[in-house]
Amino acid sequence: MYLLLVAYDFPPIPSPQALRWIYLVRALSDAGHRVEVIAPNVPGYGPGGLPEIPASVVVHRVFPGRMTQFLLGRGGARKPAVGSTCDAPPLVHVEGRNWKGRLTKSIRPLFDSRSGLNWKGRLAEKLKAVVSNLVFPDYRIEWVKYALSRLDVLLETGRPDVVVVSHEPACTLPVGLAAARRGLPLVVDMGDPVLAPYTPDRWRKKAFELEGSVCRAAMLISVTTEAAAQVLQQRHQLSEEKLIVIRQGFNPDFRLDEAASETPFDPAFVELLYTGSFYSFRRAEVLLDAVLAVPGVRLSIASIRMPDYLVNYAEKSGGRIRLLGFLSHTAALVAQRSCDILVNLANEDPVQVPGKVFEYMGAGKPIMHLRGKQQDATGALMTALHAGWDVSSETEVISALLADVCDLKRRGELSTFAPDRDQVKEFSWPHLAETWFSRVESNLQASLHQQ
Repeated sequence: MYLLLVAYDFPPIPSPQALRWIYLVRALSDAGHRVEVIAPNVPGYGPGGLPEIPASVVVHRVFPGRMTQFLLGRGGARKPAVGSTCDAPPLVHVEGRNWKGRLTKSIRPLFDSRSGLNWKGRLAEKLKAVVSNLVFPDYRIEWVKYALSRLDVLLETGRPDVVVVSHEPACTLPVGLAAARRGLPLVVDMGDPVLAPYTPDRWRKKAFELEGSVCRAAMLISVTTEAAAQVLQQRHQLSEEKLIVIRQGFNPDFRLDEAASETPFDPAFVELLYTGSFYSFRRAEVLLDAVLAVPGVRLSIASIRMPDYLVNYAEKSGGRIRLLGFLSHTAALVAQRSCDILVNLANEDPVQVPGKVFEYMGAGKPIMHLRGKQQDATGALMTALHAGWDVSSETEVISALLADVCDLKRRGELSTFAPDRDQVKEFSWPHLAETWFSRVESNLQASLHQQ
């Protein structure tokens, strides 16, 4: 089958949605499908380490727009990668002592260097926030007209069997709607709903309207949680046949001996590792206090941005709390397989399971999930799979568990709390891709039969 994926977040961008689709694309390509991708010609961030794009997959890199080019400093002409095409205009030179350089130099001290970004990155984040307050869904909307132009060119040489749109970000959705108007079967990988709790008030009406239009136009909508499926079903009166839950996953083929470790772990410690983000609802003070209260325990944290309170704890910990910065995807996978225990911090919504949990499942290490006072969906999953510990976010409770864990390591019994690979096979990317494609094929056949 010929599948055309429209994805703004795609490697070299290392976002969770980009990782989701590079793994699904690899699995679909391995299964013999023809896969092409329309993606923006933008740089990635961080150290990379992403899975390779198969040579059989053609990625059409299109100009992201002048604003994005200005903010990111790239998006113009470059040598296309193997299996890629590029139609961007020349990059505008902005280096040197021009007005932009003088401006950024003058305001550089205004930004806090602890954010994990250099001054150019911090300036870009500020400007993106300003522009995103003015246009819906955000500053990346200017990419749409270039993506549509590439879609029209591709349709002149052959029609895909299915157009697949990856959200987030929402700038991909107008491209999917345009494909549906051209008579192409549309599948939308929604992830979170367009209208989400974090949607700014000024854009809530537009978000709801765009979400509804996409739900009506798509023959299948995939989401990552049952909660998201229920929200869309209730808002837009969708049938169960139109929705499928495809969670995040793990790479079953990753081998620890094929990648060098960038993070040394000491067998004298019980080594805890957290690889993820921090938000206002996802804080770690109780965990940090517990780690410092139990001798022989060390916590390492890999994240793109470290909150100030975390930096302060690390500085006073005597090395018991390590801030690793932003690890590449490969380096994170190696670290996950080299530590003793993986730590997960609960989402604000108790019915949501963080995508990071499914990546952790492939590491073969026990998982310590910190929840609220009541068990949440993640804790229920952990219990069902015997994948580690579901722990209340209280310092005394966590400290007691860590003391028990120290005894387990001394006795060589930690591995008995790790998830069994056969039990978590359903969360592997190849299995998820097979499940997803089976529904795509079924819905496509039903749609053609109705015509």
